[in-house]
Amino acid sequence: MTFPYKGYAGRYVEVDLGSQDVSIKEMRKDWALYYLGGTGVAARVLWDRTGPDTAPLSPDSVLVVGTGPLTGVMFSPAGRMMFAARSPLTGVWGESHVGGFFGPEMKFAGFDMVVITGRAEHPVYLLLRDGHAELRDARHLWGRETDTVTYMLREELGDPTVETAVIGPAGENLVAYGAVIVDMYRAAGRTGMGTVMGSKNLKAVVASGSLGLEAHDMDAYLRANEVELQRLRDPLWEASLGSLRKYGTTDLVAIINEIGRLPTKNHWTGYFERADEIGPEAIAERYRLAQEACFGCLIGCKYVYRIDSGRYRSGPAGGPEYETLMAFGSNCLNADLESVIYLGHRCDLLGMDTISCGKTIGFAMELWEKGLLTAEDTGGLDLSWGNTETMAELVELIARREGIGDLLARGVREAAETVGGDAWKYAVHVKGLEASGQDPRAHQSIGLTYATNVRGADHLRSLSSLEELGYPEIVIQRFGKEKADGILDIMSPLYKGELIKDVEDLYALVDSAVICKYGTMWPPVYYFDTFTNIIPPLTGMTEWGDMAFVRSAAERTCHLRRAYNHRLGLTREHETLPKRLLEEPMPTGPAKGGLPDLDVMLDEYYQYRGCDRTTGLPLRGTLERLGLSDIADDLERRGVLAGGPSDTS
Repeated sequence: MTFPYKGYAGRYVEVDLGSQDVSIKEMRKDWALYYLGGTGVAARVLWDRTGPDTAPLSPDSVLVVGTGPLTGVMFSPAGRMMFAARSPLTGVWGESHVGGFFGPEMKFAGFDMVVITGRAEHPVYLLLRDGHAELRDARHLWGRETDTVTYMLREELGDPTVETAVIGPAGENLVAYGAVIVDMYRAAGRTGMGTVMGSKNLKAVVASGSLGLEAHDMDAYLRANEVELQRLRDPLWEASLGSLRKYGTTDLVAIINEIGRLPTKNHWTGYFERADEIGPEAIAERYRLAQEACFGCLIGCKYVYRIDSGRYRSGPAGGPEYETLMAFGSNCLNADLESVIYLGHRCDLLGMDTISCGKTIGFAMELWEKGLLTAEDTGGLDLSWGNTETMAELVELIARREGIGDLLARGVREAAETVGGDAWKYAVHVKGLEASGQDPRAHQSIGLTYATNVRGADHLRSLSSLEELGYPEIVIQRFGKEKADGILDIMSPLYKGELIKDVEDLYALVDSAVICKYGTMWPPVYYFDTFTNIIPPLTGMTEWGDMAFVRSAAERTCHLRRAYNHRLGLTREHETLPKRLLEEPMPTGPAKGGLPDLDVMLDEYYQYRGCDRTTGLPLRGTLERLGLSDIADDLERRGVLAGGPSDTS
């Protein structure tokens, strides 16, 4: 039977690197209908094909490279794609998304997804081109940095327009937070997906295509798309849009510092007195060359920079983003902007997540300050706060796993366990993932987002902007007038469980569609009704015109990812925050004295998520309501299922 839905390429690739078998298969109808694509389909694939005994870096591990029905179509923004596997950094659910042009090109090459298992005997790369897929020798590419690999592949293939997803030396050397670099300098950075590729001797995936995509009903789709475009013209959105277009994400340095949420000195505080030195104005005035946008995006938040002279002379290259400025800047008490830009660029070339790398270096600097690391441990390096020479050396050592770099290449959780003593007190992570650029002591719901995030201390699964930016009319519309005051109070824990559950569901659809979150982080734009409007005319899946069906699909993906972690033994005790963020009041800045009231928020979250409040485990009735009876049976056999009906009142 031919795959019936439009908007998809309709086929995917199965790759067994051990046997070198590459097979092309028809996309499954049930995957599309019940999980949409991207994250949702990846969750189903990883659940079905792996288990608790599948180690992250074993040949049996499965890596999913995925797109969604909105990738590469006429929708803004539509340039994203994703990678998913069990994370070598955290040991649990791993997932990383990236924009640019690779995802659309993969669909134009004829494929919605690639499912990769096994380990090649020698380095290889996967070429996807106009309905064909093949493995090619990559021994000549191994050990090279990401930009060089991209240039070499384009020359080798005789096509300067091919798009690439490549790893650098960090992924090859199994640094726990190795990234996949797409289109030269866009990073699928978090959770070590580049390391999974490295463990499989897979240097790159390359895509080139000229195959078209179709809509089920083009006229209806164009009308639906115009409705969504009107949301981007909303006056409330235009203000944020102007900032993004002018500064990109660098503007967040100033905005977040103003509310005391900018991680500073390894999350000791949320206020950096020298933030203006690494902020948007300094970057725009001194180093910015040009503006860029991902495929089909009307926002254009990406920029190209260059440093013309001095020790850190480099570029043109992309960036830097807010998270990089935070990780190598305020987090390490470093106000040398050129060094921060340089360190981010080196991470891109070496193939490392800038957040985890910068946060691990900041962690090591605090251990040095506390006397838990000495010159004997560091090979004579001085890890004093803001020491840019040491930071530059550490980035290289980490990528090569040499000297102190071998310890830091494992991430803060494992490094703290190795150092011992009180080192754990300074390891700011959740589930092994270093915290991104937010601080829950200045924003209550961030604490719940970090704790419940399936991949760890990261904001991109359920960050709420409703209370941060203030949208009373939207809050009343979505949650009712009686809850508005509690939700809109950024420092109140009231109703944050319901709020974060709602945002998490929405982002699950965004990550399955697959589109950029800048269309949803600002509430006047996309919401659940976007999917009831756009998916049916695009795909022909009429079921997606029903709001109840859409809401259930979102919950289904959220619960399946959570079940993946439950099967690995995670319960409520793992959905917590590090000591610093949970027990130490904010010492300085606008949020001074702030602490998250996590238990109150967790209780409410579990109620709305349909989980047992004591354990955090799903109720059988919840999973059965979502068509996940097989998941419930498996969890019950393992003793990680709560009985009882769905509890979503």
